[in-house]
Amino acid sequence: MAYIEGQTVHDADSHVMELPDKIIEYLAPSAVNAFIEKANKPITVSTDLQKAIALQSDPSFRAEDDAQLMLRKNHLALGAFVSKDRPKTLDLLGFTSQLVFTTAALGNFGLDEKDLPLAQAAARAHNRMNSDFCSVDPRLLATGYVPLSDLSAAPGIAIDAIELGCRGLVIPSVCPTHHSPSHIGLDPLWACLEEAGLPVLFHVGGEEKMAAAYANNGGERVLDFHGGDENFTGLSFMSIPLSIWQTMTALIFDGVLERFPRLKFGAIELGAAWLPSWLAYMDAGFEAFRKGEARLQKLSMRPSDYAKRQFRVTPYSHEPTGWILNNSDPNMLLFSSDFPHVEGGRNPVKRFEDQLTGISEAHRKQFYRDNFIDLMGAGLPKALHDHPSLITH
Repeated sequence: MAYIEGQTVHDADSHVMELPDKIIEYLAPSAVNAFIEKANKPITVSTDLQKAIALQSDPSFRAEDDAQLMLRKNHLALGAFVSKDRPKTLDLLGFTSQLVFTTAALGNFGLDEKDLPLAQAAARAHNRMNSDFCSVDPRLLATGYVPLSDLSAAPGIAIDAIELGCRGLVIPSVCPTHHSPSHIGLDPLWACLEEAGLPVLFHVGGEEKMAAAYANNGGERVLDFHGGDENFTGLSFMSIPLSIWQTMTALIFDGVLERFPRLKFGAIELGAAWLPSWLAYMDAGFEAFRKGEARLQKLSMRPSDYAKRQFRVTPYSHEPTGWILNNSDPNMLLFSSDFPHVEGGRNPVKRFEDQLTGISEAHRKQFYRDNFIDLMGAGLPKALHDHPSLITH
């Protein structure tokens, strides 16, 4: 029995838990030494991880695959890093498709502003790695990555990723050091993606982090939920939407969504409780400054209307999803499981359903199905729009 039955559910956020050294297989040999030296993450396999890897070949462990599907997390999860197991994972989940993001390469190893050629080499390696993982099943929708730090290089990286089979391309939500994400020099990138019918995606890990000094409060250091300091605490969690708030506003105010009206954008695992306020704040800024700014006078719609037309967002399952929907737009929200990360929880559908009390069946269908189809465009084949069990021949 699948986790979800009798319903089309598209998962806008899932992950491959690639092993730390996996990226080396896809890097150009000439880039390996520099990558090892400059990447902000180790590429060694720890003793604990070696134990998790061994369990995936243990018959007694694997005998519990079905029963433990939603309980095992990270590298212990079925199909977390062994690509041939991921189709079984999808069968058991019952999701019609999954967008698949990296885990180890979120933020492109911190290279985008540190070393442009190496950042581009790492992005290309990631795109080959993730498309390879997803190639085992058409329901797995690979995401690629495009650094924005080099205006001239971005379109070529995107074209290569599309040719590899990537179904959506991730860009960082943090602003590059020397230019805006809305710089006209990136228009060839947007044109390429609009022509291909694929979405621009943002994912947590590519945003500006809260200043480290906030952690020094004179008291005991607060650790993250994994017991370290790499992930979020209750305080640093508050900085997650700040970059996407600014970047999407720049893209709208500077006319990118006006010039590319068929280009869709998705903010994945960046929360959504901020969405109603952002829409209202953008419109307030537009009204306050449009008489004096030529760029705002060129817009044919209010900023919130561009967002409602072209921008989609995944709420966290602990957020008040029904309230967000009622105070933004039913076309904007997407379901996501974050499988197999711990943060996704053991029953994401139930957690969302608890937040969707009183929401109409039509709007719930948009949340689980329709808005994802709209976001993905040509990235989701029509044969995957509905779960096979619901298609009548």
